[in-house]
Amino acid sequence: MLSPGAASAQGSAQPVKLVALGDSLTAGYGLPADAAFPVRLQKALAGKGVSVEIANAGVSGDTTSGGLGRLDWSVPDGTQGVILELGANDALRGVDPKIPRESLTAIIERLQARGIKVLLCGMLAPPNYGKDYADSFNAIYPDLAKQFGVPLYPFFLDGVAGEGSKLNQADGLHPTADGVDVVVNKILPAAEAFVATIK
Repeated sequence: MLSPGAASAQGSAQPVKLVALGDSLTAGYGLPADAAFPVRLQKALAGKGVSVEIANAGVSGDTTSGGLGRLDWSVPDGTQGVILELGANDALRGVDPKIPRESLTAIIERLQARGIKVLLCGMLAPPNYGKDYADSFNAIYPDLAKQFGVPLYPFFLDGVAGEGSKLNQADGLHPTADGVDVVVNKILPAAEAFVATIK
């Protein structure tokens, strides 16, 4: 049985199958479904002539441990690449950085064992836990990118965090639709390069 849409894609290049595994920043908290990051990124890549299908596996409130716990059913067989965006909630809750480090390590190991490529999206700790916490937390992402040889997008909310009400919702944590577009525009070159490694 061909999956829906597969028949029409026969004879042309099949889209690369990606999963965006994340928290509310991926899920599109407070936004219409068509304004969520995976939808907007898929559209932006299509505009560059890059054919992808990005499944939204974002769960609001999720931590790195939660992402690890649901990894197998969130990333189905046939997935070729994962955009991994987790850790913001660990940092907001002041979780010991060794826990997200261990969870993200396990997620990357399990994806690589399945032959799935990973684009790791970094997160920065909020300043209220102090410099020692921030230094320890912020180092997780570059360390893991180096350890596993995966590409790193250094800060998922680059250009949006702390930029006021046009780009952030009233809670100051979640991007507006305009904020999502900024995130997408900034990550687009990294995402395009990532997809090119899969084809």
